Amino acid sequence: MLFALLCTDKPRALQLRLDTRPDHLAYLDDLNARGILKIAGPFLGEDGKPTGSLVIVKTKSIEEAKAIAEADPYVKAGLFANVEVKAYNWVFNNPEA
Repeated sequence: MLFALLCTDKPRALQLRLDTRPDHLAYLDDLNARGILKIAGPFLGEDGKPTGSLVIVKTKSIEEAKAIAEADPYVKAGLFANVEVKAYNWVFNNPEA
């Protein structure tokens, strides 16, 4: 089952994001290598700078998706003001469909 991790950065946290990015990318690379990661990328503000993240993962349960979110280096660093985990149905342009 797919789950969307909808993450909103805390205000004025761009430097924390930049400082933590290498660890975050390594974490996502590992999820990708294990076939868990489906989509990932930042939300952008009007200035073109990141304001949050969208990560879509494939897991057996929402509990597993929440554990993946909690283990993200961005979460551990305190970057996000909010992380929401929602079941997701990829209808259009899903390469696995």
